[in-house]
Amino acid sequence: MARDMDIEQWRDELVTACKFGEESRARALVRQPGPRKARALLEAMLEEPAPLVRQAAVFGLGELGGNASARRLEQQLALEEARRSHDGESVAETITQALGHIEATRARDVLVRRLERLTASEAGRSDMTTVACALWRRRHPHLLPAVREAVARLAPTQPTPLHGLLVLLEKPPGELGTWARDLSVPVEQKAEVLAILTEEVPETLWATLPSFIATARALADTAASQKGAATYYCEDLFALLLLHPQHLLPSLPEEARSQLREVARKCVAASSSPNCSLRAAVLLEHVGRPEDAPLIEAHRPAEPVLAKVFDDAAQALHRLQES
Repeated sequence: MARDMDIEQWRDELVTACKFGEESRARALVRQPGPRKARALLEAMLEEPAPLVRQAAVFGLGELGGNASARRLEQQLALEEARRSHDGESVAETITQALGHIEATRARDVLVRRLERLTASEAGRSDMTTVACALWRRRHPHLLPAVREAVARLAPTQPTPLHGLLVLLEKPPGELGTWARDLSVPVEQKAEVLAILTEEVPETLWATLPSFIATARALADTAASQKGAATYYCEDLFALLLLHPQHLLPSLPEEARSQLREVARKCVAASSSPNCSLRAAVLLEHVGRPEDAPLIEAHRPAEPVLAKVFDDAAQALHRLQES
């Protein structure tokens, strides 16, 4: 990076790494020039017309962190919102995600102000999800009043990601587990909580997972037979557990693992929802038994990429029998 001629290559490599989700590579590139030089280069990239370049710059500033990055990202967020374009919205989403990874207090304050603007303008679900997940990463008791006020501003219709965030901020682990098992609580509300937890599951909440699995068990027959709220709930639960299977699944007590296997077996045959069926097959690879392999093979889809997922899961279970 000592030579000016390398700067263009560095920028192009960073943009490419961010474009294709190569986060480890992107982080290494951000560290390469040193913090001061990197900040100057990244802030210059924010002036570029190409949204992919601006998104890469936002990612880099998020990695550098600190109040300086939060302040610059807040300025850029205002510019992107003012564009009122798809490109501006995509960069604003990246800024929101980056703020969720900056530990400075200012980053949390910027997110709260964005939350206020979004709820005042009745923004779309995608924006709400991004902000709710970022705030969950920056969770703090001081957030509760702001999130409560934001939820109160929403129209009283279907639950939103903000409702899920509010539940997680309000309820201690023991109370959350009881709430998750309560079948009188609408499954749509529980699904919103699972969607937020997909962003991050703190170890303090691992003990609540059996409660969410118990609800899935109660919904399994409905989820397998007809696409609807029960199916989406099971999909969200499977997605959450499969994000970190090496940590979350071993933490489950045997009864919860057995219930999870039962749910997955029913859902692997869910022809009404290929996503649910696919995730169920992958989950059985982790919590299933050799006798589950024929079930997976019997519901193997015709599409080659999806079929390979089912084949891999079945083969893994066959190997269990051989060992």
